[in-house]
Amino acid sequence: MPLNSLISEAGSLKKSPLKATASNTAVPKRKQLLRASIAHYPNSKPDNKSADERSCESLYQRFYERSYKENIEIFTDGALVIEDSIIRDIGDYATVVQKYPDAAISDYSGKWILPGLIDSHLHYPQTQSIANYGEQLLSWLENYTFPAEMAFADEEHAKNIAKVFINQLLRNGTTTGFVFTTVHASSCQALFSAASDINMAIVAGKVCMDRNCPAQLQDTPELAQRESADLIDQWHNKGRNKYALTPRFAPTSSDAQLAALGELATQYKDVFIQTHLSENRDEIAWVNSLFPHADGYLDVYDKHHLVRERSVFGHGIHLNQDEWVRLGEANATLAFCPTSNLFLGSGLFNMEQAKANNVHVALATDVGAGTTFNMFKTYGDAYKVSQLRDVPISPFEGFYLMTQGAAAAHQLDDEIGNLNPNTTADFIIVEPRFDELTALRISENAAFEDVFFALSILGDDRMIEQTWISGQCCYNKKENQHALA
Repeated sequence: MPLNSLISEAGSLKKSPLKATASNTAVPKRKQLLRASIAHYPNSKPDNKSADERSCESLYQRFYERSYKENIEIFTDGALVIEDSIIRDIGDYATVVQKYPDAAISDYSGKWILPGLIDSHLHYPQTQSIANYGEQLLSWLENYTFPAEMAFADEEHAKNIAKVFINQLLRNGTTTGFVFTTVHASSCQALFSAASDINMAIVAGKVCMDRNCPAQLQDTPELAQRESADLIDQWHNKGRNKYALTPRFAPTSSDAQLAALGELATQYKDVFIQTHLSENRDEIAWVNSLFPHADGYLDVYDKHHLVRERSVFGHGIHLNQDEWVRLGEANATLAFCPTSNLFLGSGLFNMEQAKANNVHVALATDVGAGTTFNMFKTYGDAYKVSQLRDVPISPFEGFYLMTQGAAAAHQLDDEIGNLNPNTTADFIIVEPRFDELTALRISENAAFEDVFFALSILGDDRMIEQTWISGQCCYNKKENQHALA
């Protein structure tokens, strides 16, 4: 389908009453009370385990399962109260409705209200690259990724794809993404601008590459540092935007470029860092040849102050024990990208090792090598990966890894990832029985874990009834409206 047709179909060039503006969000509004079944994790799971639990694998696994199951909060007939962009209350409907007699009530009984989903690693320039056949990582970059990214030298192209990309997030229930742009600073500007139009929380950064890629996509250590610093000053902590220093991966950055970005990481303590790590065995061998002075792949980044809190490393499939230990010590995060790992034949992520070393893990789609924008489907593939490793990830844990677990890993759980009072009103409304098959499979009174698991296998964007950002409905399936129309 031609790009213009795709954009038009996504509604990206049409005006919509759903779009939040400064004028309509500044006016105080009547409290809204939404009635539905509700599930969320109000707190992060405990991380401390006894020596006995650590020494016995079965006890160790049961500890985690018990933690996830016991810490979730579920209201089968619940109420969520929002005011402007903030969640004010949550609880049983019968109790909460008495406290807000003047609230405007919307009844979504039979549906589920969940926190907005967090995708911890994906590439918006690869929106057009998804579902290309037959490559592994390095040839995928050469044949699909780099050609797609060269088109982003055109600022209008970047703006158009940014709108399509965000619309895809919204229709799949994702309210926050950790996003790679391209080497062009204008591509980063386009994404932040589109997200700001609807007050969406986005973490993004200009990709930095000064070697081993097409000349059209290369910058220099000095340019990468200067443009990244300018983007930090313009966008980081402005509204809900957060900046991430973004070397694509070690092979496409020289020591000089990594050092320049490390200087920024030292200067700006609260910016994020995002890159790739140990995704593919050929990639690892290449890194070892390019950086013979480093003690492994992770050490390439560590030598330049890029391994710390708020560092998010995509994949981490083939790590050695020292790297697992270092990631845990640094309080860094691994983005587990199961659909991409299976699609590119990269390998099976080791969740047991992550837990054993107290390494934060968050789920991610990794679009476009990832095969879906849908985080439910992403958990479905994470479950299959974990089945192959004989330690299945439960529905409770899968839900945690795309909501509160991800938010806590990124130190954003005071704002997103849960439905706690005084957090931002980012949430989704899910229709479990959206077609003939799901209506047959999922009973009307099904427990949350059964609903969530069934939808991770059978679901798609049709199950997302509405997506709310900052207290505004930014996607409504029934009205086929997007905020960025």
